[in-house]
Amino acid sequence: MSSPHTDYLVLALQRRNTVGDDVRSPSQAPGVKNGLLAPSPTADAKHSGPPPSARASPQHHRPELRAGPQLNAAPFKRLRRRAILEGCKWDPQVGDVATLAPFPLIIRAPAWSRLAHWAEQLAAETVAAEEEIIRRPELIRVLGLPRKLQTVLLDDLPVTPAPGRIMRFDFHPTAQGWRISEVNSDVPGGFTESSLFTEMIAEHFPQLRPAGNPGDVWSDLLANHAGRRGTIALLSATGHMEDHEVVAFLAARLRERGCQPHLANPNQILWRDSRAHLNTAWYQGQVNGIVRFYQAEWLARLPQQTGWRNFFRGGRTLVANSMPAVISESKRFPLTWDKLRTPMSTWRALLPETRDPREAPWASDQGWLLKTALCNNGDTVSIRELMPAKTWLGTCLAAFLRPNNWVAQRRFESLPLCTPIGLRHLCIGVYTVDGCAAGAYGRFSEKPVVDFAATDVAVLIEDDD
Repeated sequence: MSSPHTDYLVLALQRRNTVGDDVRSPSQAPGVKNGLLAPSPTADAKHSGPPPSARASPQHHRPELRAGPQLNAAPFKRLRRRAILEGCKWDPQVGDVATLAPFPLIIRAPAWSRLAHWAEQLAAETVAAEEEIIRRPELIRVLGLPRKLQTVLLDDLPVTPAPGRIMRFDFHPTAQGWRISEVNSDVPGGFTESSLFTEMIAEHFPQLRPAGNPGDVWSDLLANHAGRRGTIALLSATGHMEDHEVVAFLAARLRERGCQPHLANPNQILWRDSRAHLNTAWYQGQVNGIVRFYQAEWLARLPQQTGWRNFFRGGRTLVANSMPAVISESKRFPLTWDKLRTPMSTWRALLPETRDPREAPWASDQGWLLKTALCNNGDTVSIRELMPAKTWLGTCLAAFLRPNNWVAQRRFESLPLCTPIGLRHLCIGVYTVDGCAAGAYGRFSEKPVVDFAATDVAVLIEDDD
């Protein structure tokens, strides 16, 4: 197993000219200048390797990571329609910009194996650290969580049981090798894009295969625990379209497995004798399990009479994800590591240096960024050179006034990838379900921060001959 410190990613593209009926060469793509990209291969073409000076080692003959050829307009239009109708991807754009890439991201099998292995190591370390932190009040207070959540974490009631655990670790190719930016531990999404959309793209590239199907793996686990014809409530926030898409997609998968899924919001859950009951116009009664696609900090804002604490402690109904996920969801999670008995070697190797903002030179050194403890979708990642001066000053003021709610992290140098739509920065989210790698969620961005406006891309694996 190569070290994350020394693993070198070859991102150069040298590809042949021929394209198939369903794919288009980058030279045919609008807005791509000659020389920016080498021509794309067909679905069955061999790929030539990078120049000798760029190779990671003599035995590497192909780049480990590259963008595949672009589908022609007609087949991609049909694919996009299927994603909307079959995958609940009802809003496949941000503003006027499409968020589904008409080409795959191709990763060689050895590189994917490394990412999957690291994700499994990270998952094991995460669970062990959470189990230790939850018994140590002084560490819980470091995490920058809302006071109500801290109170629940510190309670003596039993942790509400869970059917399993799903996480997503976000990997980035950098000048220093692979690095991670975070773990999506509380309510990871992206199931349509990493599952159905990826399989549909793979149909056009028969020599490649998906990295997995996290939607199916997660749905299988949930259905097995709920039992035959088990009733499952899938919770999301009213008015948040992307969240509703996630639970609707999972509900369809659960229905295929014989379960009785119901979409709801946390206010429609009643707790009686520590068991969850759904109270809606379409269903009233006890449920066998809850899928919580509703962030923990949002639950803590609900009135006490809703019984929201039962989602974390004292409940007797299965809830996914469980309370410990809140611990590693905090971006201040790394600030606890030096106090743990749990070795965090994989995390330390892959995550950039992370400090309390009072202990880092972020105000004077642009090699650092800021983000809030409960940053979601990169929405509070703050990099001085990428922000208007007024916005940056507001961020500085917030970090000075409430440093316990922020974290400073050393920046990594993201390596942009040459694609049919231009140079793009990449993030590959690797899912683990109960500690085992289950698939990948690819995203591209024009800027180094991969946030809510990123383009989703199917991650396909190329096996070595």
